[in-house]
Amino acid sequence: METRELRFFVAVAEELHFGRAAQRLGMAQPPLSRAIQQLERRLGTTLFDRTSHKVALTEAGTVLLHEGRAALDAVEAAEHRTRRAGATTQAHPSIVLAVKAAASAELLAKLLDAYAASPDAAQVEMLLCGPGEQETLLRDGRADVAFLHHPFDDATGFDTEELSTEGQVAVLPAGHPLTTRAHLRLADLTDLPDLPMPRWPRRDGSYPQGPGPEVHNHTQLLQLISLGRTMFLAPESVRSQLRDNVATVPILDAPPVTTLIAWPPHSRSKAVADLIRTATSL
Repeated sequence: METRELRFFVAVAEELHFGRAAQRLGMAQPPLSRAIQQLERRLGTTLFDRTSHKVALTEAGTVLLHEGRAALDAVEAAEHRTRRAGATTQAHPSIVLAVKAAASAELLAKLLDAYAASPDAAQVEMLLCGPGEQETLLRDGRADVAFLHHPFDDATGFDTEELSTEGQVAVLPAGHPLTTRAHLRLADLTDLPDLPMPRWPRRDGSYPQGPGPEVHNHTQLLQLISLGRTMFLAPESVRSQLRDNVATVPILDAPPVTTLIAWPPHSRSKAVADLIRTATSL
């Protein structure tokens, strides 16, 4: 299989609509349909059940979606890591740490201070991410190590160490009726017509369908919350990063959030190993 074919297939599998997938790929629908048919012939199996009303993945298609994403991630990671290795000199080593904006801020600050104090510390470049982006950056090679948050982020395929566990809060506009409550339950936040959940961009830059506002970054998210347009759930440590125009309320039955430090299992970077060792010793 060619990576081009896999990208075509993944777009259709994620959209479950040939027209939207073609638009997302910047191509016409007929050649996309022909490419998928050719892929099915080559594999000797049907990947999609097609009717006049809907497109659905077959069992084989579900397998290829999982494997295809992993294969595309591996190809992209090989390119990124090779380029970065060529740009990094032995005299000035550096590592890239991906973290979710405003999450685990106190823990992160302690880690960076402790690591910088070690005699062989490398330069740490930070990538501030929206929800789920750290995982993508780590998989595709743009980051060497990342803070992930279980159960929100998928740590499958990474080596990890647990750093901390905390509860969750709802981040709401200041003055919203729910902010007068001492605590909430998840059912209280289901389908709030005035506060639809935000929609974050997918890897290709497109947005999932839904009533919530499109959000590009953490700063914009906080602005939209303060304007009464949306809300979101976050680890309770986010409180230290918030302004007066938003409020937080603990959620009693939300699953606890565990912060993990994660890295690719094949990493041979001494700087990454030193950073992880520092994190687990805090």
